[in-house]
Amino acid sequence: MADKTLDVCSEVCPMPVVRTKDTLKEMSSGETLEVIVDYPPSKENVKRYAINSGNEVLKISNEGGVIKILIKKVKV
Repeated sequence: MADKTLDVCSEVCPMPVVRTKDTLKEMSSGETLEVIVDYPPSKENVKRYAINSGNEVLKISNEGGVIKILIKKVKV
């Protein structure tokens, strides 16, 4: 269970990454964010952003075209 959920379905890049970045800024270290996307390139872009910004991607699942990315905030 994530501490926060961000649904960016029907949004295309760069908005899912921008909104993920903004949401993670508001969160505390150790909290988890579930990002829900339905645009396949967004999955890779959100994942890449999370890793490159020092956070941890815990899980990625695809449920009928809806992709859920679970990110743990590591960086303060």
